[in-house]
Amino acid sequence: MGILEQSQYDYYNNTSAFGNYQFVSLEQLINQFMIVYTGEDKIITKANKIDVAFHAQRALAELSFDTLKSIKSQEIQLPPSLTMPLPHDYVNYTRVLSVDNSGVKHPLYPTSDTQNPFKIQQKEDKSYDFTIPSDNLVNNGDFSSNIPNPNAVGEDWNKGNAYTGNAAGAQSTDKVHVVNQQLVFEHGSSASTFDGSGATTSRAYACWQKINVTDIDTIDLSAVGRSAAAATGKGVGTIRVGISSLTYTNFDPDIDNPNKILPSIPSLNNTDEVFDLFTINGTRALLTFNNGLNTQSTLSIADIDVSNETEVYVLVTSFIEGFSDITLSNSQNIVDDVTILCDAISSNLVEGGESTTWSNYKSNKPNENTQHDYDYDDHIFEANVGRRYGLDPQHAQDNGSYYIDNLRGKIHFSSNLSGSTIVLDYISDSLGTDGEMQVHKFAEEAMYKSIVYGILSTKLNIPEYVVRRYKKERFAAIRQAKLRLSNLKLEELVQVLRGKSKQIKH
Repeated sequence: MGILEQSQYDYYNNTSAFGNYQFVSLEQLINQFMIVYTGEDKIITKANKIDVAFHAQRALAELSFDTLKSIKSQEIQLPPSLTMPLPHDYVNYTRVLSVDNSGVKHPLYPTSDTQNPFKIQQKEDKSYDFTIPSDNLVNNGDFSSNIPNPNAVGEDWNKGNAYTGNAAGAQSTDKVHVVNQQLVFEHGSSASTFDGSGATTSRAYACWQKINVTDIDTIDLSAVGRSAAAATGKGVGTIRVGISSLTYTNFDPDIDNPNKILPSIPSLNNTDEVFDLFTINGTRALLTFNNGLNTQSTLSIADIDVSNETEVYVLVTSFIEGFSDITLSNSQNIVDDVTILCDAISSNLVEGGESTTWSNYKSNKPNENTQHDYDYDDHIFEANVGRRYGLDPQHAQDNGSYYIDNLRGKIHFSSNLSGSTIVLDYISDSLGTDGEMQVHKFAEEAMYKSIVYGILSTKLNIPEYVVRRYKKERFAAIRQAKLRLSNLKLEELVQVLRGKSKQIKH
């Protein structure tokens, strides 16, 4: 009847399993509920597993907010922008802290004296301007900033992984990077090992950026490109710059091997079809650089129809035709100055950049400009007891402040915290991934009672007294779980109370 299936040897050699015995997975809990709580001669004679799963997830989310120890934590080095994105599974924060050089945490407090409002775009006469600014459509189109690591979250441009090389005789690895404020695709030849064909080819790479085209009917696209010259053993370079929905069949811009054979998905970055939007005249929304002259040229296309779209992608792909000699050095395709223009009037208010309120706040040097480094046992404020009489407690700190901008999903910090180590403790709903869908055994009974109440309260012909009974049982089970999870230990409590005015004898 024992439930431990893992030997002690396996447990202690698997660091990811440490402490897991205190939890039960949500899937296991649902299965046990279906066996024990439903069936003939039971209070729930029949229940759909989908309904049980729904109520189980709702119960887990509710318990995560104020009962379970579901606090997560993130640490960053605060950038010059003085902002931190809210985590992808963020629900609410518990604490925001800065960490000094001794590793001691200093609590930060929210400010109620500033905010980051929506700044309305205005004309010179201060009337509202509903014109959609074209220069906001493509960010970093001149590649003045680097493109981050592949599939980075929250960045303007995205890119796939570059081939690192596994073929004998290859001169160098491929690269997709920014050099001298230009987007450079470096292509070598590689023997394909994915399909066993031994075919030799250049990889096909892509960079892409999401564009908001709400309230826009047509856009104009232009770009500067330089196509790699052909040589013995390799053909010309082909660069494609266009507009795509990224929803073309079997298209994943991150896949770079055009020789893959289905059911594996081959790369389509060397095709025209992935640029699946068109101009109002029916021309594919695509610019192609393939003259092979290795000289810079500019191409443009007008009146791309985006009237039925809210979001599209500017997509840049690169390929070397007929690259068959793995001993050759890399070829370079280069792209620069990707620009999208439009002449559109928004039906909604247009944001006119960063708010003046926030700009003034972050540029101001606050009084709390000293960051203290504690020794663990050095109580530096002990000598100042009684010297702060009359201060408003919410302002009686010099650690710094922050403001949470829920509209944009960012935390804004005061300027004295620039470069500091920031720690965010926050609450999630424990439903983000399968791995975190687990319940502490102290709260297992509370989960069962919550599921029972949820099912009975939504069923027809269930007597009201039965529903009230399980509502009370759910309340009692949650209360018991809170008491158990509070983790109060007598010896620890006594140790704290010894420092109070009344002496406690051991």
